[in-house]
Amino acid sequence: MLLGDRVSTRAGWQDYEILSTDLVPVGKIPDEMTSVDAMGKFGLNSLTGYFGMLEVGQPKENDVVVVSGAAGATGSVAAQIARIKGCRVIGIAGGDQKCRWLTEECQLDAAVNYKNATVEEELRQLCPDGINVYYDNVGGDILQAAIENMAVKGRIVLCGQISSYNDDKPPEGPRNMMRLIYGSITMQGFLTRNYTDNFPSAISNLKTWHEQGKVLFKEDVREGFENLPLIYRALFDGSNDGVLLVQINSD
Repeated sequence: MLLGDRVSTRAGWQDYEILSTDLVPVGKIPDEMTSVDAMGKFGLNSLTGYFGMLEVGQPKENDVVVVSGAAGATGSVAAQIARIKGCRVIGIAGGDQKCRWLTEECQLDAAVNYKNATVEEELRQLCPDGINVYYDNVGGDILQAAIENMAVKGRIVLCGQISSYNDDKPPEGPRNMMRLIYGSITMQGFLTRNYTDNFPSAISNLKTWHEQGKVLFKEDVREGFENLPLIYRALFDGSNDGVLLVQINSD
């Protein structure tokens, strides 16, 4: 990299920072790509959905795949990739509008609005033969509902636990661990940084799918460094519409 190159990385909200590439990934943003696209469509959230689904979930054609937080930046990419791989995909999201976007625009097979449905029962009806892959972004009761509906040898991808990020004490774990044992079900967490070497090929695939109309992205771009704390809260109250970005300077 050269002086003046634009890069994407994980850093603090500050004017400058010295980073060790041994500890955090630092990638050069291609000259032809806007900063918004680099942080949004082809940024960390999309890459998390990509690697979590393909490397950990390992969906197979005709698998039944369920994704929580499915209308979010990570969940929507994970769900659409499962659809591309020939799976039957069900998204869980909060609100009828988000559910309509998943089924009508992202072409998922079904969507469950957790705000007005009993998720465990809805999944039982939608997945009578069980869930083969569950991609978990939220934890809590929705994770438990999925566990109760997993198929034998199902795979649970542990990506996030947003339902408990603001809790004062550690969240309660799954209440029926014997369900995992008797079902030969696996639960695996992951870190996207473990796949840093594969970022270029992943971004290339995401760009191709996007150009072909197979993967849609939503970006919620807001303005002003001084607004960062207030904007950050949108991640937890569900008011953001897509990957949440704060733009300080335009490209």
